[in-house]
Amino acid sequence: MSGAALGIEIVFVFFLALFLLHRYGDFKKQHRLVIVATLLAWYLCFLIVFILPLDVSTTIYNRCKLAVNSSPAESNGSDGTLAPSKQKCFKPWSYIPDGIMPIFWRVVYWTSQFLTWILLPFMQSYARSGGFSITGKIKTALIENAIYYGTYLLIFGAFLIYVAVNPNFNLQWNQLQTIGIAAANTWGLFLLVLLLGYGLVEIPRSHWNGAKRGYLLMKTYFKAAKLMTEKADAEENLEDIMEEVRKVSESIKYNHPLRKCVDTILKKCPTEYQERMGRNMDDYEDFDERQNNYPSEKSLVKLHKQVIYSVQRHRRTQVQWQILLEQAFYLEDVAKNETSATRQFVHTFHSQEPENKIIQYFYTPTVEWYWECLLRPWFYRVLAVVLATFSVIVVWSECTFFSTEPVLSLFAVFIQLAEKTYNYIYIEMACFLTIFFLSICVYSTVFRIRVFNYYYLASHHQTDAYSLLFSGMLFCRLTPPLCLNFLGLTHMDATISHRNTQPTAYTSIMGAMRVLSFIADGFYIYYPMLVVILCIATYFSLGTRCLNLLGFQQFMGDSEMTSDLIDEGKELIRREKRKRQRQEEGENRRREWKERYGNRDDSTRNRVVHTDQKESSFSEANTNRPLSKYTRSNGRTERDRIELLQDAEPLDFNAESISDDPLESDAGR
Repeated sequence: MSGAALGIEIVFVFFLALFLLHRYGDFKKQHRLVIVATLLAWYLCFLIVFILPLDVSTTIYNRCKLAVNSSPAESNGSDGTLAPSKQKCFKPWSYIPDGIMPIFWRVVYWTSQFLTWILLPFMQSYARSGGFSITGKIKTALIENAIYYGTYLLIFGAFLIYVAVNPNFNLQWNQLQTIGIAAANTWGLFLLVLLLGYGLVEIPRSHWNGAKRGYLLMKTYFKAAKLMTEKADAEENLEDIMEEVRKVSESIKYNHPLRKCVDTILKKCPTEYQERMGRNMDDYEDFDERQNNYPSEKSLVKLHKQVIYSVQRHRRTQVQWQILLEQAFYLEDVAKNETSATRQFVHTFHSQEPENKIIQYFYTPTVEWYWECLLRPWFYRVLAVVLATFSVIVVWSECTFFSTEPVLSLFAVFIQLAEKTYNYIYIEMACFLTIFFLSICVYSTVFRIRVFNYYYLASHHQTDAYSLLFSGMLFCRLTPPLCLNFLGLTHMDATISHRNTQPTAYTSIMGAMRVLSFIADGFYIYYPMLVVILCIATYFSLGTRCLNLLGFQQFMGDSEMTSDLIDEGKELIRREKRKRQRQEEGENRRREWKERYGNRDDSTRNRVVHTDQKESSFSEANTNRPLSKYTRSNGRTERDRIELLQDAEPLDFNAESISDDPLESDAGR
């Protein structure tokens, strides 16, 4: 099993990152480089979180071996205590051989830092660029990132000059590397505490509120009102941009040098606008070089960028509106079924997507009623209590992890108790649950953040390339300080525990922070205590109230604006519900009409065909009798009558059905 656990987790984390990226990104429409870069960033960050517990258990085993080798085996010490025996130091099932973890952490860490500080910012500008060629996009990205990269180079150059001039400093390359790591972790820790303070309160509270049906329904109405405003704004913005595209397309003819740029812009427009502009095109006129009213290439680049943004925003609001309607209809169904006497869940509308037969077999209407109306609220309440308990433990440990005598951090107490008995499975589970909960609090906040329309992670494949790349940057900057904070909470970091023991492989890669004592002994220890203030502010919704005062409507139960938006959203949902009911009623009527008259039409057709066959065979034997023509004409008349009643496809003209002989027409009548 040596190294097998590492390989299994590497594969599992890859598919986990791929699944999340598929949920938020669009593999078919977005550029492959954007997908690969975002997937690599997410994958490396998730990998650090999952592999770090294995590093902890391996380090504890190595410490045990060092203690055994440095003391006489099975002999009493000077204080009468037994030295650790080799029988206690059994190898854990997930043991990773020496030399693998340092190389692994070095590759993962420096790759993630290269992504977050160099590659991903460049790709962000490249993805938002409106250039029509790769060279033009690269040029635009370099210009936009010149200030970004120049600031880093200026700070780093000033620091190097200061070190070279000052004779008191004799820094080597390893120390410079440690200073760079400390600077990056300091920036990440500053943002980490802000996000952690929000997640520690909001995640348990959101699950507790999830048990309140009325609360969720009111919040859905509120979201519907806000989303309808955003949807209308996106449609209006798209109309304005398409009008500019139409004017440019009409002014630049087919033989103009910039016509290829216009065609590229038209390909990014929605299909209905492309067809509309294609019908209005008049490419028979040549362009006149003497006219000066043609748009420049720079203006076309700007227009191309606006088209990409407006089309993405319009598509996202349309999809989110449909998803929100389904959620609102479902919550209304839950509210209606709570008082059902039959205890069977009844849906107002059938699901538009085909359901899995296995799920449909086990998840019957009775099971659905018990889960949605009885069990689910209690499950969410219990889960909220468990999460709130974890949050309290985290806050207490963040405020007391610097105390080593006595040990006050609860996570450190749990790990040290398991370390005495060398229960590696318990150690790994405790470490995994701790760092997993911290990661959920931080990463979920990243997924919830919305900076106007520039950064917004929208599910159901509606996230743009810029937001995906920005999320990768945040993950790569937050994960290293998150892991260091976890090692400090468990006292596995020698800088915090002040013990002369073997450090973890991850800590050895980070380097000794003693080079910058004011950061190691000050900022890293006392700054995480601010999480208490942030948790209090989040509990009383101070940030939500401030945004509401600034004009950004937020969901607040005691606000008059919130009540107005809830009423508006309720009316919008009611209107959409009536519209969908009329559509379903129309479809049901057409289906019933088809079932009622379609079978009669089929039987009539079979009877007519059978009669035609009999009459045709009879007419071949008796060619002098005109009965067969009479029968065929009567059959056509019957079929025509049925098809007209059925409102079927129009009949084509058939010359055989019209006879020039008036006697035959009279006989037919």
